Amino acid sequence: MRTRVSTVVITLATLVAVASSSLAATLLVASHAPFEKAFARQHGAHLTVQYAADRTTEHELSGTTAAAEAAGAAGPFRTVTAVPDGAEGPPGLEPPPLTLAGRADPGAGDGAVDVITLTEGRWVGAPGEIVLSAQAGVLAPVGRRLTFPELPGSPELTVVGTASSVTDSADGWVVPGQLPEPDGYQVLYRLTDAGTPEEVAAGQEAVTAGLPADAVAEARSWLTVKENAARDTALFVPFVMAFGVLGLVMSALTVGHVVAGAVGSQTRRIGVLKAIGYTPGGIVRQYMARALLPAAIGTALGVVAGRALAVPMLAEAGDLYGTTGTEGAGWVDAAVAGATLTLVALIAWACALRAGRLRTVRALATAPGTGSTRLGRWAARVAGRLPLPAPVALGLTRPPARPVRAAATVIAIVFGTAAVTFTLGLGTTLADVLRARSHDGADVVVGGGPAPFGASAATVPDPGAVAEVIDAQPGTRTAYAVGTLRATVAGLDGTVEVAAFDGDASWDDYRMLAGRWPAGAGGAAVPTMFLTATGTAIGDSITVGGSGGAAVSVRIVGEVFDLRLDGKTVFTDAATLAGSGLAPDPATVSHHIALRDGVPAGDYLDALNTALEPLGTTARAGGESGSSGQVLALNTLSAVLTLMLVAVAALGVLNGVALDTHDRVRELGIHKALGMVPRQIIAMVLTSVVLTGLVGGALGVPLGVALHGWVLPAMASAAGFVLPDAVLSVYGPGSLPALATAGLLIAAVGALLPAARAARLRTAVALRTE
Repeated sequence: MRTRVSTVVITLATLVAVASSSLAATLLVASHAPFEKAFARQHGAHLTVQYAADRTTEHELSGTTAAAEAAGAAGPFRTVTAVPDGAEGPPGLEPPPLTLAGRADPGAGDGAVDVITLTEGRWVGAPGEIVLSAQAGVLAPVGRRLTFPELPGSPELTVVGTASSVTDSADGWVVPGQLPEPDGYQVLYRLTDAGTPEEVAAGQEAVTAGLPADAVAEARSWLTVKENAARDTALFVPFVMAFGVLGLVMSALTVGHVVAGAVGSQTRRIGVLKAIGYTPGGIVRQYMARALLPAAIGTALGVVAGRALAVPMLAEAGDLYGTTGTEGAGWVDAAVAGATLTLVALIAWACALRAGRLRTVRALATAPGTGSTRLGRWAARVAGRLPLPAPVALGLTRPPARPVRAAATVIAIVFGTAAVTFTLGLGTTLADVLRARSHDGADVVVGGGPAPFGASAATVPDPGAVAEVIDAQPGTRTAYAVGTLRATVAGLDGTVEVAAFDGDASWDDYRMLAGRWPAGAGGAAVPTMFLTATGTAIGDSITVGGSGGAAVSVRIVGEVFDLRLDGKTVFTDAATLAGSGLAPDPATVSHHIALRDGVPAGDYLDALNTALEPLGTTARAGGESGSSGQVLALNTLSAVLTLMLVAVAALGVLNGVALDTHDRVRELGIHKALGMVPRQIIAMVLTSVVLTGLVGGALGVPLGVALHGWVLPAMASAAGFVLPDAVLSVYGPGSLPALATAGLLIAAVGALLPAARAARLRTAVALRTE
């Protein structure tokens, strides 16, 4: 029993340690490797420059490719930017504008730049066809027809394929003849030196030297694309590293616990081995082998498990860049496996040294079951005076009688409780982040999103009329309306989404990181990534522009938590846009409603939809933003790793209790002979882990809280954003004592099997045991 338990404990402990550590190291390598491999294979462009069509010509741009700093180039390609009808955008958002490039072929051969990789379908071959980028942010399967009403003739294009560009050069590709009136030209350059932002900037200056000063509309470095590509997998690294450290520490402690326990419980056997000729070194090697063999098995299984857990998280990178994410990572597994086995060997050697140093005569004179300390005898006297049943009192004396063994059990419970505490906090925080990211705290929502395909302005309800109906409902506590439009911001590439609010929206999960929510004309709140990209801060002013020269200056008054569109969003009051020529499309306006306390949402929805029926719109329940794939992956992975750590902790308890009951077999036989029934034996054994469970739980909760406070901000930082304090403060005063009981449950589960085995022990057999 003891040998089987110790083998399982060491195997599982090393499996958890290697799986989590291998996963963390693989993700760390993969956060950079897929992009770099794909960039080299697809001859990615170091510099993507968008030129204004009214400032230069194709002939002039062809001359830029001959610059000495340009090692290769592709283009110029005609480009337009337009919003498609017939495609679906991200949940709750209209389809974003697509940048289309006229390109005759996807590129091939050694001299090609930015080779486009087809993932489905075929390349365009005639006008009326389009290949969409996998990174375009729209849902339109092969065969879907997309209409572009903003382009001359409102062309209808059929999706014939999907593809990816490693440098994200365009959102879609058509034949050059599809764009007779481009609004710009795109040239893709490979530079002789492009390892740093300064070298890329120098290359850009060289290739554009002979052009008008205002010819460049937009330029993007491959380093920016690389950073964005690494963000998703980098998000997982701090999280998995935390479990990796927990697993390694627990593995080392578990091995030490098992080997030290084996030495302590087999002192007389060690004396016999020495008496028949075993050397101290031979005994040390024997106990080391008992640890290293199951550790080697656990290490092999851990490598396989780590690879299996990494596959789903690296699938997205593989889809985008044509790599598996784990290619060439064998050295990672070898390094983790070697480090783990070395750590196990060192711990086992340190604990087995005691066996080699034991004096033969002293070891032979040691009787089984001895070792009760002065503290244990004092605890027995105290427990005997307490008004407790005898089995409970006897169980409470065991930890003081074996303080070292009890301490090892407490440590195992500490880490198990810490894992449970961290995982529950992680799940709560990620749920709060999902709500805050979606800004979906309203009870009821009316309208919003893109207009249905083929809808006319006459079918879109008047936002003011909808607001009047909502205000007239007796169950309405408060409501606001928000509409969106696409605009530009000076100093920021591409377009941004401007959300214009009519009414107070600060209650609807818009979490502020600094400053305040914009109230009244002239103010705006922006995400952290917006401030980083533009180099602005709270108090600075930005200019928001639209078509036809419309523009308005707004002052940044707050930093809001928002992860959509890479931070390219601006939140402002509708009054800010009044008279500027900028206005949201009425089809994008949505109304968000908070109900009065006690008002049934179902009854309110029925009454509101009846009132809205003449306006041609309907209301729906709020909070339907759904789940995030990354959040689901993190929660699933954390649950798996936590269960593994809890299992190791419970098996550590089982190992300690099994050793204790084995040392006390004769004592258990005496208890049975004096009339103790099986259920009292079980109660005594379970009670022996109550103190260790409570102490381990009390120490493990603060460790789990501290781990949560370090890992979550590190995860956010790796993904390029900051978390609000509100989503980090998830442990209330009432939840901490409840979490501490996890230690007691782990201890009870671990002790249950040895307790049942002790209860089944036959009295005569126990009394004859030496």
